[in-house]
Amino acid sequence: MGTASWSDPGFVERWYPRNLKAGDRLGWYAQHFEMVEVNSTFYAAPELRMVERWCTNTPDHFVFDVKLHQLFSFHSTSAKLLPPELQRAAEIDAKGKVRATPKLQDQMLQIFLRSLSLLQREKKLGVLLLQLSPAFSPRKHQLTELEPLLGDLETYSLAIEFRNRNWAVGDQLKQTIEFLQRHRASLVNVDAPASEHFTIMPSDLDEVTNANVAYLRLHGRDARAYTTGKTVAERFAYNYSEKEIEEVAKRGQRLARKAREVHVIFNNNALDYAPRAALRLRAALGQMVKPPARQPELF
Repeated sequence: MGTASWSDPGFVERWYPRNLKAGDRLGWYAQHFEMVEVNSTFYAAPELRMVERWCTNTPDHFVFDVKLHQLFSFHSTSAKLLPPELQRAAEIDAKGKVRATPKLQDQMLQIFLRSLSLLQREKKLGVLLLQLSPAFSPRKHQLTELEPLLGDLETYSLAIEFRNRNWAVGDQLKQTIEFLQRHRASLVNVDAPASEHFTIMPSDLDEVTNANVAYLRLHGRDARAYTTGKTVAERFAYNYSEKEIEEVAKRGQRLARKAREVHVIFNNNALDYAPRAALRLRAALGQMVKPPARQPELF
């Protein structure tokens, strides 16, 4: 288990040792957790030198789950979020948004996977996470629209997080599960507010659509913040109680009975809520939790 990113401002301010250098944060994080979900890749393809540093700064067993770039997830994408060579070739509208053509996506995927090859080589690449836009709805889209990407990534471990609850209710739920099972993709189960807002997925699903990996992301349980927050930190500002951590622990154990691995990611990235909740969950599950590390200058 781990958190969605390791460098959020709240982590830096409240969780990491004071005066810890930016380049030392990942190494310190890796003393406490065995995995992390990389969020920055949603906005830019990682540079090779950056990925090299990730590998160098983490122990052999450490795993990176990597969020796919937003160009693949039906989000409106600004041209500035593409690599320079693709910006020049992309079709761009008057608002600076790119048209996600198959050719552009193929080119982007080649660049994206080239960087991740370093993680593969070091056996540190976990799951690729496709976080779909809430606009990707059953009313306007078909699951088959995902098949080209699924085909290109068939040799990778892929998890799909729907952000439109209509994929997971009524008769549609069965079709969604069968589609993911057919393509050996993991459904991202969530812990989210108790709300029927169309952007909030139901939290009563514990579906394992790929027996190799079950995925659980925890977004907090504040419905008002989730639907009205202007920033990521505002939307997912939630501090899990001890009782709620126990509930999450039991849920993780249920998933573990169905899958070889369970990846649990805390996405309640306001202040230092996420790393502290993840450490409490490790303790609740009886996993070894290291005491706070010493200041870097002492070792």
